[in-house]
Amino acid sequence: MLWSALLFGLLGSFHCVGMCGPIAFMLPVDRSNSLKKILQIFSYHFGRLLAYFIIGFVFGLVGKSLYLFGIQQQLSIVIGILMIVVVLIPVKTFNKYNLSKPLYRLISVVKSKLGKALKKKTADTFLTIGFLNGFLPCGLVYMAVFASLTMQNAAYGGLYMILFGLGTIPLMTTAIYLGKFLNSTIKQRIQKAIPVFVVIIGLLFIIRGMGLGIPYLSPAPIIDVATSTIDCH
Repeated sequence: MLWSALLFGLLGSFHCVGMCGPIAFMLPVDRSNSLKKILQIFSYHFGRLLAYFIIGFVFGLVGKSLYLFGIQQQLSIVIGILMIVVVLIPVKTFNKYNLSKPLYRLISVVKSKLGKALKKKTADTFLTIGFLNGFLPCGLVYMAVFASLTMQNAAYGGLYMILFGLGTIPLMTTAIYLGKFLNSTIKQRIQKAIPVFVVIIGLLFIIRGMGLGIPYLSPAPIIDVATSTIDCH
């Protein structure tokens, strides 16, 4: 299922430009030196990927614990259902219950540090901005984090989030170079297609958890012979 992370990032990058676009547009890149500008943008993306890796590693570690308890397949089904439910429930419902309120203090700290970093032009500025950007709340990132939970170890969880981040790079980089070029009907159509894609990914995770014996898509559950017992009389 690692391939789904890259597709997630590629298609979801239109959403990322809408959410994180203002930060990308405000990057204090050196527009007079092409090589320096490329290195600055690379540092920004590297910072984002580093943040995503840390998030994926942590949640992958949690997923590994669940795997050791033998509930990885059930978790995959639950995550798939959650993805679909989140897409189907109107945004107003989530705003009504204010589920992200506990994170407000952390988010305000990140935004404050991000604001200070945007005013600087030191060597580590772009790495810092990208790193902080990776921790800002984003519905699509939450979906990718859900998916990283289903990975069987921390490394795969981190890799899943890195692939997700890599998928967002082409469009995010284009946005930095060209600015707000996506204000068009094409952007609106792709934004409408994102929920459909999330539902498809959710269904794939449900199928994966069912253990239908389909190679790569829904592998059969592995029976641990070492822990099984044979009752002989």
